[in-house]
Amino acid sequence: MPDISLTMLVVLCLAAGAAGWIDAVVGGGGLLLLPAMLLGLPHVPAAHILGTNKAVAIVGTSGAAVTYLRKAPVDVRTAVRIGLAALAGSMGGAFFAAGISSEVLRPVIMVVLLGVAAFVLLRPSFGGTGAGGPVTRVRTVTAIVLVGGGIGFYDGLFGPGTGTFLVLALTAVLHLDLVTASATAKIVNVCTNGGALAMFAYQGTVLWQLAALMAVFNLAGGMFGARMALRKGSEFVRGVLLVVVFSLVAKLAFDQWNA
Repeated sequence: MPDISLTMLVVLCLAAGAAGWIDAVVGGGGLLLLPAMLLGLPHVPAAHILGTNKAVAIVGTSGAAVTYLRKAPVDVRTAVRIGLAALAGSMGGAFFAAGISSEVLRPVIMVVLLGVAAFVLLRPSFGGTGAGGPVTRVRTVTAIVLVGGGIGFYDGLFGPGTGTFLVLALTAVLHLDLVTASATAKIVNVCTNGGALAMFAYQGTVLWQLAALMAVFNLAGGMFGARMALRKGSEFVRGVLLVVVFSLVAKLAFDQWNA
């Protein structure tokens, strides 16, 4: 483990807990945890930051998934299929990532996110508890190909806000309420995080001791966030979703300004 002051260690652990909570409710915890690690560990190579982040995130995501599965009506089989498609898509996105400029992608993603925010604000019923209906074969295949493969490709190509996009897409394509969509997204995240972690571990770019400590806080945050989402329902998730979307837009705008 790198040489870290006790104060910075506490800050990183608290950031891991908060990120776990955000991830469990609506996705997007990486918006908090990755910058915290990059700022707090300036002398650690970026590859080790990314690998350690995956080792932390998969623990919290798994804990949140288990918590959701106890009460939310999740189709695990479909979720795993979407997760495997997302894993394959992320590998494809990573393959093309070297030839794509993030400066080109950022404005596009910002416009898409602002459109999403406007849609959610203007459609109060979106992802409400009245959502649902039978999940047809066509909707399932669409979710696997477009949600899994498409968002997985985006994750490998660029990445920010993947968990949030998953929740929105699952809500729209499968007509899930936001709580069930968040629960399904956690299973998809476990699949994608597992694939990424395996690659980072193979490359030896995971700080396991630091990851183990931060993972305890991430797990606690993830389980607490899942329980809160289950207890408070879709309106609560909708509010957190809007906060995360606007935060992501602000971050992308800041990155674009400083590019």
